[in-house]
Amino acid sequence: GVGPSDVSPDEGVVEDLPLIDEKAVEQLTEGLISHYLPDLQRSKSALQELRQNQVVLLETLEQEISKFKECNSILDINVLFSEAKHYHNKLVNIRNEMMMLHEKTSKLKVSGINI
Repeated sequence: GVGPSDVSPDEGVVEDLPLIDEKAVEQLTEGLISHYLPDLQRSKSALQELRQNQVVLLETLEQEISKFKECNSILDINVLFSEAKHYHNKLVNIRNEMMMLHEKTSKLKVSGINI
């Protein structure tokens, strides 16, 4: 036969539930939404403001990085200029030595000594 263990525990529950009032569900939903929606909208606007601030911050950082790159370029240019000055001085010294040697050889030629 059919014993007490053969009967489903859920049997008869559906019949025990009261009919769902659609208007009550709608009012509860609206109440729930009206309770949480203002906080969610404030959070949304706060997040949008935060995101805009992050965009501004990133742009500012990129500008600062480009300034540092320019500074490094200027330092490199300064090094090149100082090297150019150094080599220019060497060339001037070599030219002066060559002119002095030319004068000496010219004097020796005038003296009659062939080189």
